[in-house]
Amino acid sequence: MSDQAANPVFDRIRQEIKDNSVVLFMKGTPAFPMCGFSAAVVQVLNNMGVQYKGIDVLTDPSLRQGIKNFSDWPTIPQLYVKGEFVGGCDIVREMQASGELETLFTDKGVATKAA
Repeated sequence: MSDQAANPVFDRIRQEIKDNSVVLFMKGTPAFPMCGFSAAVVQVLNNMGVQYKGIDVLTDPSLRQGIKNFSDWPTIPQLYVKGEFVGGCDIVREMQASGELETLFTDKGVATKAA
């Protein structure tokens, strides 16, 4: 049995990703981001009119480390769309600038302001 199979933090992450179309694991909350990178992703999502759930990793050290292990991605924030890991701040901003993020949301059936 792998560590991932019996990890309650991974179970929680999987549940959040399953229960919400768009999930942002971030430092702080969408209303009060606690780092510039989280704030930048919040701004992108808000500007696009996407409904999402922000999860503050600062309130739970095991979640803060667990999300990094879960995605095998070293930084926070982390954006998930329909269960798929999209990336962190730089990737989200690049995808938004190129139009790829809008396409991803459209392809996944996630409503945006433009739709």
